[in-house]
Amino acid sequence: MRALLSLLFTALLSTSVFAQNDNWPQRPVTLIVPYAAGGYTDVVARLVSGFLEKELGKPIVVETRPGGGGMIGTQFVVNSAADGYTFCVCSVGAISIVPFIQKVSYDPIKDLVPVGIVSTAAQAVVVKKDLPVKTLKELVDYAKASPTKLNYGSSGIAGLTHYAVRLFESRTGMSAQHVPFKGGSQVSLALVAGEIDFAFANMTDALPQIEAKTIKVLAVTSKEPVPFLPNVPTINQAMVPGFLAESWNGIMAPAGTPDPIVRRMSAALNKMAADPTVVAALRKAGAAEVKDTPEQFAAQIKAEAEQWGPLLREIMGKK
Repeated sequence: MRALLSLLFTALLSTSVFAQNDNWPQRPVTLIVPYAAGGYTDVVARLVSGFLEKELGKPIVVETRPGGGGMIGTQFVVNSAADGYTFCVCSVGAISIVPFIQKVSYDPIKDLVPVGIVSTAAQAVVVKKDLPVKTLKELVDYAKASPTKLNYGSSGIAGLTHYAVRLFESRTGMSAQHVPFKGGSQVSLALVAGEIDFAFANMTDALPQIEAKTIKVLAVTSKEPVPFLPNVPTINQAMVPGFLAESWNGIMAPAGTPDPIVRRMSAALNKMAADPTVVAALRKAGAAEVKDTPEQFAAQIKAEAEQWGPLLREIMGKK
């Protein structure tokens, strides 16, 4: 009799859990932004929350928890209940870069469940107007032949615009002198002024100067050409197969979050990627919308770890 009652209780409990998952969400959902309010990730989070409130029918609360290059907010999500009511608006930095250059208390692959990428923002490989190169190969050849080192700007030491150039150097054999700035807009202005030779610049900072033809664009760092520069090749196409260095913002959940909830959130994000208002807002920010699956997102994180891990360990002097 006890065995029968135990089985009955288990069945009832399972039915209750499935019913809760089917009826999700039943209360407000929180999106944790691990960066400061007003930044790009925060802007993306508020786009997501506005759409999801209509799609899911419950309030979507955006909460910023900045610090540690995204580590603090990400760790908060890792420690949260895996019940579908707390998600991270994560970025490439906290997931695929920071774990290789700092000690973190979470494993981005084991402790978080990928739900879906919301947007990607490629970098533009741009050069000063009078640099005598028109293609990526010409840039590499010119750098190797130049009696003095070319220099490149980045938006700061240990940022993606810095490490993307280091990755490119390691894949092509060229070498250049790093000139760090305190932000991406300063990099573009330095290129216009001819103070630096080239940069892998954030698209939001580079696009206005590219459109004004005050700097030249040779390539982009995404897998495929971006919608606002459709005729500009990718590094992957033009010279280095498999090269990828783009910023992304994606939704991730604590490990153990029920799969039906993950799937429903993923479906909502894919629906959002077809919303004209959301697409227009992302394009204005130099980003592109993404439709994917949790499996595709997980595969990208794994591929990034394989790409960035060896390089970043070498840079940091790790074995």
